[in-house]
Amino acid sequence: MKCPFCTNGENKVIDSRISKEGNAIRRRRECIACGKRFTTYEFVEDVLPMVVKKDGRREAFERGKILAGIKKACEKRPISVDVIDDIVNRIEHACQDLQLKEIPTSVIGEQVMEVLNDLDGVAYVRFASVYKDFKDPNEFLDQLKDFMGVKQKKRKTDRLTEKDD
Repeated sequence: MKCPFCTNGENKVIDSRISKEGNAIRRRRECIACGKRFTTYEFVEDVLPMVVKKDGRREAFERGKILAGIKKACEKRPISVDVIDDIVNRIEHACQDLQLKEIPTSVIGEQVMEVLNDLDGVAYVRFASVYKDFKDPNEFLDQLKDFMGVKQKKRKTDRLTEKDD
């Protein structure tokens, strides 16, 4: 670490502590040559994969795109901003955990649909209608029927487990 005042490369750390946000280490340093003090911050580097689009293009992972898609699907639904942020955080961490250099948009889209399916049926159908890029209303109806069938099976299973208790 070079001193910002004299550019000498030798300095000593005189104090280290975690930043207020908790996502970095703040270090106070003192230059060996000029004696001036300065502060540095140490962050963990986020390693996010490149996203492979349906047409083969590659783009940097953008959390904002996932957030915008989920917000649009959840518009006018009883879902708080905190819940939406939590969903985006979970998906972002899941993508990091895969430790891949590239990840297809289909993997991200399926993760979003899975979460929305459990959270809110209307948000799920809205997201699916854009994500699946339906060409005609029958494709949309098929997706809706699948969704309704899964929900009905889940309700029956839930009722059976309640009776066993």
